[in-house]
Amino acid sequence: MNKFIKTLLVLIVIGLALLAAYTWAMLNWSYGSGERAGYVQKFSNRGYLCKTWEGELAMVSMPGTMSEKFFFTVPSDAVAQKINANLGKKVTLQYQQHIGLPTTCFGDTEYFVSDITVLDDPNQ
Repeated sequence: MNKFIKTLLVLIVIGLALLAAYTWAMLNWSYGSGERAGYVQKFSNRGYLCKTWEGELAMVSMPGTMSEKFFFTVPSDAVAQKINANLGKKVTLQYQQHIGLPTTCFGDTEYFVSDITVLDDPNQ
């Protein structure tokens, strides 16, 4: 191979390594975290190539007011099963915010839900 092709291949490998390192850092470093309370009104597993769990939480601050929507992604199948089992109940979702991800393959939103707590479960 000539010198140009070798240099080009080295630059491509370095670029891919930097992109992988950046993606790893953005997935493992949280910009913010918190909790949101409300009712999960929409939750589905979707995507063509990269299937992700995507949901919508309706947050009602006061009775009679318009609800605010919180869009979220769930990376864990175990947490997704817990959410599916508690649809329609008042819950809190614990999340971490990951900004700057280079692709939507990890989720459609920057809010990644890590756990769910049911607030109005009569069995507790």
